[in-house]
Amino acid sequence: MTYTHEHLSTYGHWIDGTTVPGQGGTNDVINPATGETVAAVPAGTAADVDRAVASARAALPGWAAVEPSDRAALLRRLAEELTARNEDIAQAITAEMGAPIAFSRLGQAGFPALVTSATAELESDVAWTEKVGNSVLVREPVGVVGAITPWNFPLQQVMTKVAPALLAGNTIVLKPAELAPLSTRFLAEAVAAAGIPAGVFNVVYGSGPVVGEALVAHPDVDMISFTGSTQAGRRISTVAANTIKRVGLELGGKSANIVLDDADIDSAVQQTLVNSWTNAGQACGAWTRLLVPARRQAEIVQKLKAAAEQYSVGDPTDESVRVGPLASEGQWERVNSYIERGIADGATLVTGGPGRIPGLEHGAYIRPTIFADVDPNSVIAQEEIFGPVLSVIAYEDEDEAVSIANGTVYGLTGAVFGAQDHALSIARRMEVGQVYINGADFNPLAPFGGYKQSGTGRELGRAGVEEFTEVKAIQL
Repeated sequence: MTYTHEHLSTYGHWIDGTTVPGQGGTNDVINPATGETVAAVPAGTAADVDRAVASARAALPGWAAVEPSDRAALLRRLAEELTARNEDIAQAITAEMGAPIAFSRLGQAGFPALVTSATAELESDVAWTEKVGNSVLVREPVGVVGAITPWNFPLQQVMTKVAPALLAGNTIVLKPAELAPLSTRFLAEAVAAAGIPAGVFNVVYGSGPVVGEALVAHPDVDMISFTGSTQAGRRISTVAANTIKRVGLELGGKSANIVLDDADIDSAVQQTLVNSWTNAGQACGAWTRLLVPARRQAEIVQKLKAAAEQYSVGDPTDESVRVGPLASEGQWERVNSYIERGIADGATLVTGGPGRIPGLEHGAYIRPTIFADVDPNSVIAQEEIFGPVLSVIAYEDEDEAVSIANGTVYGLTGAVFGAQDHALSIARRMEVGQVYINGADFNPLAPFGGYKQSGTGRELGRAGVEEFTEVKAIQL
C-alpha cells in the first residue's frame, strides 16, 4: 500500500513554469490507511507567495490578451492532458487522503478533466462584449486569483476554480490543502504540456496560517476563491477586507434529502447512501439528513440498514472497497466524537457506531453509521460532521419537512424524492443552491454554490466563469 512515484523526490513549488525549492522546511504527507509518510512537500513561506504572485502578475497582461476562443482551445488540451494522467492522479489521491481507488479513478481524477472540458465549451455562452443602449459592456479578467482548496476532493475543487479562472483570462496562485497536495504536481505538468504559458498557473504548498494568510492579504492578489470550512471562510473574509479584494466562498453544508409519500422508497434508500457515504462522507454536499414521513420511518430505516450491508470498509487500494479511511487521524477523532454525541443525545443507533473497526485498528477507518429518531435541533442534525454519518429525521407533514430542511445555518445542496411535479414544488421551497430530484445526474454546466453560511458566489457553469470577470461599461 506504499505509494511511490519518481516525482516525489523532486517535489517543490511550481512557479513560472518550473519546480522551485521551498525556502522553509517540509510537510509530510501521510497515508491515512497506514499512517506511513508517502511524500514531503515544501512548507511554504510568505516569500514563496511573493515570488508566485509576482510570476502571476507578470504573466497577466499576455494571458488576458489571448482571445477567449484560444483560451478555450488550451483548456481542451488541458483536459486531454489530465485524462492522460488519470492513473497517476488517482493513485496519488488514494495514497494521500484514502479515497477508494475505483472512486479515485472515476470521480477524483475523472471529474477534473470533465469540468475542464465543460468549461471550455462555455466560451461561446459568455457575453464577452455586449451592446446595451449606448454602452458597450466588456467582460475582463479580475486579475491575479488566489485559489485555496480543500483535501476532500483535492483536484476536483482545484479545477472548479482554475478552469473558469483561466477561461476568463486570469492568472492563478494555488494553495492546495496540506493533507492532500500531491495531485497538483500532475496538474502543473499538464498545464505546461497543454501549452499554457509559464506564470499563468503557479502552486505554493504550505499551511493556511502561513501561505493562506499571505495569499489572502497580498496587495497584488485581486481575488480569493476558497473552498473549505465556514470558520476559515470567515477568517478569509476578514483578512481580504483590508485590500477590498473580491472573495468567493464555497463553505460547509448540512444537506437535507426529503422523501415524500409518493416516492420510490427503494430508489431513495439506495441514492441516499450513495450520496451520504461516497468519499467516506467527506463532501460538503453530502445528503447527511434524511427526512421521512413519520408513519414510514420504521420501514425506511429497515431498508437503510439492509442496504448499508453492501458498503465494505477497508484498504482503499482494493478495487472492491466502497468506503476507505477518513483523510486523517484528526478527522477520525472528529467524526467519532459526533457518533458518540449522537448516542449520548438519545438518537437510535441503527448501524455503525463509535470506535475502531476490528482488523482495521491501524488506519483512520470508521464505521458508516445511521441514526434514527434524530431530533432536528440536535448537534448531529445541525453541525457538519464530514464523515459517513446519516441522520434520519421524521416529519408529520410537508410544511414541517421544509421547515426542518431549512432549519440550519447552511444552504448548499438538497434532494427530494417523489412524483416529479410534487418534488419540484418542494424543491422550490428549499433554501439551497442546488436540489437533486429523484437522484438526478450531476450537471457540470449548472452553477454550484450555497445560500446562508454555505458561502457566496457560484462555481461551474456560465455563472462560475462570470465570477472571475469584471464588467466595464463603455459609453458611446
